[in-house]
Amino acid sequence: MTRFRWVIVTLLFLATTINYIDRQILALLKPMLDQELGWTNQQYGLVNSAFQAAYAASYLAFGWLIDGVGIKIGYALSITMWSLAAAGHGLVGSIRGFLVARLALGTGEGGSFPASIKAVAYWFPPRERALAASLFNSGANVGPILAPVAVPWIAATWGWRAAFLLAGLAGLAWLALWLPLYDPPEDSPRVSPAELAHIRQGNDVAAAAVPGLEWRALFGYRETWAYILTKFLTDPISWFWLIWLPDYFHKTRGFDIKASWPHLVTIYGLSLLLSVSGGWLSGRLISKGWGVSRARKTTLFLFAVCVVPVLFAPYITVWAAVALIGLALAAHHAWATTFYAVVSDVFPKRSVAAIAGIGGMSGSLGGMLFPVFCGWVLDWSQHRPGGETAGYAFLFALCSGAYLLAFVVNHLLSPTFEPLGAR
Repeated sequence: MTRFRWVIVTLLFLATTINYIDRQILALLKPMLDQELGWTNQQYGLVNSAFQAAYAASYLAFGWLIDGVGIKIGYALSITMWSLAAAGHGLVGSIRGFLVARLALGTGEGGSFPASIKAVAYWFPPRERALAASLFNSGANVGPILAPVAVPWIAATWGWRAAFLLAGLAGLAWLALWLPLYDPPEDSPRVSPAELAHIRQGNDVAAAAVPGLEWRALFGYRETWAYILTKFLTDPISWFWLIWLPDYFHKTRGFDIKASWPHLVTIYGLSLLLSVSGGWLSGRLISKGWGVSRARKTTLFLFAVCVVPVLFAPYITVWAAVALIGLALAAHHAWATTFYAVVSDVFPKRSVAAIAGIGGMSGSLGGMLFPVFCGWVLDWSQHRPGGETAGYAFLFALCSGAYLLAFVVNHLLSPTFEPLGAR
């Protein structure tokens, strides 16, 4: 049996890796840009908030667009837009210029996860979806592992603008693989009849029989609101780590970008190893005879609990803090990939990208508000006892409980994860 579906996951993984390198470059260059631009923490937070605002709108728009024009064209359009925007960062030199560049980047990146989630729904049976999602989403860890190693060297060798330009070129190069290789499994000449039968094996027949729902009709389901609120509460935490970790090590541990890269690489390395196993877990429980709903909810609760110890990270040694932050990030990515599978479990395939877009918009709205709040907290704490160390301790405490709160909210609105067509 050929296994071309894993080639598709590899393509999605590469795109996600490029995506997260693009997102982290600004955070890694912040100490350098602090001197050149003279911005405050709140202004830096506002620039990142602009990205989130555009990302929220784009996530929603691309969710609708991809359900209409298909995964291949929709994703190609998305990565073309974000690659040009990433390169465009290298052409600006002011706070306003970076704000505009982040708006453009957020507009392009909104298609990434709706396309990836929908592709997994079409290319994998239910028991493999969480693993497939964890594999493509592992790029969210690999990108931040590569970026702290490559970006400082590129900036030191060719200047900070080169880091943005090269990231944009990487995205455009990815198109050369995507366009000739991706097709729906039924239309792909690289998929054998045996693999196609495997892809369809165990598929949620009741859900597959339900036609795609109108966009407005999706808001009439409690399951939609469960996903919306879950994303709103937890996505900002992932953005917090991505945006503020380099600054955390600089301000509270005294490490510049060259000294902090081993800590950042270790954090995302731990997250990569543990999050992939988390994506495997619910599929393993299903293969052992657990119901889909029970398996998904058990693993989600476990991941929520794993985030709680990050509360203590500001008070312990730097490498112990690295371990707790790495665990928290791994739990987030395992949580997120499990929910990508839940979307495929519950909603009709022809509505998966729309639901992913709606949920992504909600998460981005939370991500838009949280960086500004973080910047305000850190600027305010500068003049208080404990300084920015106390400010970061407060923010870590907020992060530690967000997933348990989200689990409770989601469970109240969606007690079971069953296909809509089965009810």
